[in-house]
Amino acid sequence: MSTLNTKKVASQSRNRRISLAVTYAVLVVLAVIWLIPIVWIILSAFRCEYQPDGTFIGKVTSNFFPKSYGLKNFRDLFTASYSNVPHAFLRWMLNTLIIAAVDCIISTFLVLSVAYCMSKLKFRMRKPFMNISMIIGLFPGFMSMIAIYFLLKSIGLAGNTEHPAYSVIGLILAYSAGAGMGFQVAKGFFDVIPNALVESAKLDGCTNFQIFHRIIIPLAKPIIIYQALMSFTGPWMDFIFAKVIIGADNPGYWTVSVGLYSMLFGSFSDANLFTQFAAGCVIVAIPIVTLFMFLQRYYVEGVTAGAVKG
Repeated sequence: MSTLNTKKVASQSRNRRISLAVTYAVLVVLAVIWLIPIVWIILSAFRCEYQPDGTFIGKVTSNFFPKSYGLKNFRDLFTASYSNVPHAFLRWMLNTLIIAAVDCIISTFLVLSVAYCMSKLKFRMRKPFMNISMIIGLFPGFMSMIAIYFLLKSIGLAGNTEHPAYSVIGLILAYSAGAGMGFQVAKGFFDVIPNALVESAKLDGCTNFQIFHRIIIPLAKPIIIYQALMSFTGPWMDFIFAKVIIGADNPGYWTVSVGLYSMLFGSFSDANLFTQFAAGCVIVAIPIVTLFMFLQRYYVEGVTAGAVKG
């Protein structure tokens, strides 16, 4: 009997090792597949190669690793003009930063406010509203793009060539107006906060806004940072809504994603700008990677605490 148990344990241990080996092998292969495009873009950003006649090679080449490295692509990216816009990349970065920052503030406030109402207030149609918002959240946002575009177009907030800044306002509205529908994670976080705190504050005469501002918000640092990151990264990386709402005739008001796309595929496109395009991709990724590195602990706390209770 002891021998059979020993063989059974050895067989289970061997199967477990084989299973782990297969799992790790698959994960390594997937990681390599995922990393290859990123490594290629980074290498292309630092690619500094010249033809025999001294002409700089800025387009896609057949060799994966550059023959020489340099910062020329980054210098040209920040100093050159595109689509008749001087120092266009800096302008696009500034536009994107403004749009993302404003949307971050508005969307974070809306999401936290709706989440507080759904978590701590009891009212009629509360459950049906949460079910409807859950169903609507299953559909991708760009399905509403055409309707949003024509609504904004009718009031001059989309594709406005006379007042391009109005299109930027329309883009911010498109990003932030429906942000409150994504309250589920924040609601899960607020559900963990004891209701006794809210009830005690009400007995002391606090209004709902005072409870939200003075009690809930100080306890919600992880979910605030999580929601702020999500609200910032959305506009920072978005292409579809920015392209449609701002329009192709307002290059000075493009976001960085639209501008980089236009370098290769727009009316002023040039295949020799690919290495500058790669340099722009690297620069765009730096703020997001930096934010996630420094705020990773709060981000994980917000996600895990928000998933405890729905």
